[in-house]
Amino acid sequence: MSNPAASNPAAPQPAAHHSNGNAASEPAIVAALGARSVVLVGMMGAGKSSIGRRLATRLGIPFVDADAEIEKAAGMSIPDIFATHGEPDFRAGEARVIARLLDGGPQVLATGGGAFMNPDTRAAIAAKGVSIWLNADFETLMRRIKRRHDRPLLHTDDPETTLRQLIDARYPVYGLADFTVQSREVPHEKIVDEIVEAMRAGPLPRGAAPDASTRGDVAS
Repeated sequence: MSNPAASNPAAPQPAAHHSNGNAASEPAIVAALGARSVVLVGMMGAGKSSIGRRLATRLGIPFVDADAEIEKAAGMSIPDIFATHGEPDFRAGEARVIARLLDGGPQVLATGGGAFMNPDTRAAIAAKGVSIWLNADFETLMRRIKRRHDRPLLHTDDPETTLRQLIDARYPVYGLADFTVQSREVPHEKIVDEIVEAMRAGPLPRGAAPDASTRGDVAS
């Protein structure tokens, strides 16, 4: 989950260190965001948390990991939430936490793999954020996920088939995101460069007026 030291919203690194050659793009992006969040969506293993931390540092805004916030609110790990309360209860709490977090922009917000599947969550993100799909292919995801044992949806007899089924169900919905960037086996700073370039080229969606009805309570 989130590394407290890495998630500290430090000042942006000097523009001279950026490899994309657009030193003026980051302040322009942050200005265009206003109070909105940059919301990373995609499958487990797409790199949302690790890339999100680097993107937040690049933009000079905080990084927030929605899964870490869900665990904090629930007082237990996500695998334990699944085991104790089941997926429907987890999804309901996830939607409430993300709705609350979206009121805290500007920030980079990494969401869980199933969060964007909720129509209400997608609407809240459209109103208060700019969504970016980190699109990774099956082989990349499988290679990364095998290193981890905290993915409840893949605790099946055939994780590869389960992952393919999740990809088939989720990728058309992820495709509704405002921007798509390919997540692959390259240095994460390169992915950050590509996200910044996509947002710079824009235009960024305007979003909708904040709606108090989208605010939620902390999951419990």
